[in-house]
Amino acid sequence: METGTTGGTGRPEWVGLPGGLLTLRRLLLVIWTVLPAVVTAVVLGLTAGPVWAAGGAFWLLVLAWGWVLLGRNWRSWRYAERADDLLISRGVLWREETVVPYGRMQLVEVASGPLERRFGLASVQLHTAAAATDAKIPGLAPAEAERLRDRLTELGEARSAGL
Repeated sequence: METGTTGGTGRPEWVGLPGGLLTLRRLLLVIWTVLPAVVTAVVLGLTAGPVWAAGGAFWLLVLAWGWVLLGRNWRSWRYAERADDLLISRGVLWREETVVPYGRMQLVEVASGPLERRFGLASVQLHTAAAATDAKIPGLAPAEAERLRDRLTELGEARSAGL
């Protein structure tokens, strides 16, 4: 029985993350940079003069830089289900690809914190016998996270029965 996603070339079909994760991360970036920008501008304006209040613009530059980096990082995340393992790829400068064999999976969790639930997101956490190969796929739609959990659990049980 052939399982997993492969294209006509035998190469895995990569699935990217939904846009909700990018929206959540960018919202947090705005919150954590606009507040310091305002505080810096007010403090410098009151203590050093109105010209120095422009120092708060530093945080707006951090916001612009972070906005671009978050977009690049979000686009780098992807995963692919193959016949015998799950591939997870991420990273912009330092690419990291994790291969998790189905037979080595011990636990598959779906987690969703308060902010993730507000944005309709969930994460899938994979635990294996070796702690170094534990993997996480963040920012999935809850239905996809549950489907992936059930499928990985089913495939893991089938593969580990043969060990």
